[in-house]
Amino acid sequence: MSYILNIESSSTNCSISLSKNGELISVKEKNDEKYSHSTKLHSYINEVISDSSITLKELSAIAVSKGPGSYTGLRIGVAAAKGLCFSLDIPLISVSTLLILSKQIKISSGLIIPVLDARRNEVYSAIYDVNYNLVKEETPEIIDNKSFDNYSKDNQLYFIGSGQQKCRELIESNNNLIFHDKETLPSSKQMADISYQKFLSSDFEDLAYFEPAYLKNFILDSINR
Repeated sequence: MSYILNIESSSTNCSISLSKNGELISVKEKNDEKYSHSTKLHSYINEVISDSSITLKELSAIAVSKGPGSYTGLRIGVAAAKGLCFSLDIPLISVSTLLILSKQIKISSGLIIPVLDARRNEVYSAIYDVNYNLVKEETPEIIDNKSFDNYSKDNQLYFIGSGQQKCRELIESNNNLIFHDKETLPSSKQMADISYQKFLSSDFEDLAYFEPAYLKNFILDSINR
């Protein structure tokens, strides 16, 4: 029996969940534009543990969203995850924020493009197939009217995340571009299965050296706080 605590703090949504053998059993999250992670994160951890009637000592691992995203949010989440792993002597698992976003869409054909808003005409993006296999690596990408043109010729592209409105406005109109109805934020709810599969394959991080994947200098990134 494997209990994994999942921490997602890469955006304004402070999200904590607990999963058992890959199944979500408890979640606590709040989207706060003021970035209340420093005051809410630890209390949310205590709440999901208490609601599930287990103790921290019963955790098998801690999973944390590794970015890209808000510099401060990621730093707070990773620091909390590292501290718990060290004190409980359990492994640390990291999960891409963009993969977490992509898991909010289920498609039978085409490609999923999670996009997080960055500075000016830029987004953080990646491309996943219907099985959430990585097709194009995570990268900061400047959006113009021909962005993702090579992929949209033969595939329907499903956009999700805070950068999709920017993509809708800047990319040349194309019937193969499909945008989510609303702005969607990363949530720890989508981490349960991912973190469990990583746990089964012993895909762990080095506590001493692990750092969030900022993708670029955070000082230049307007989404960072």
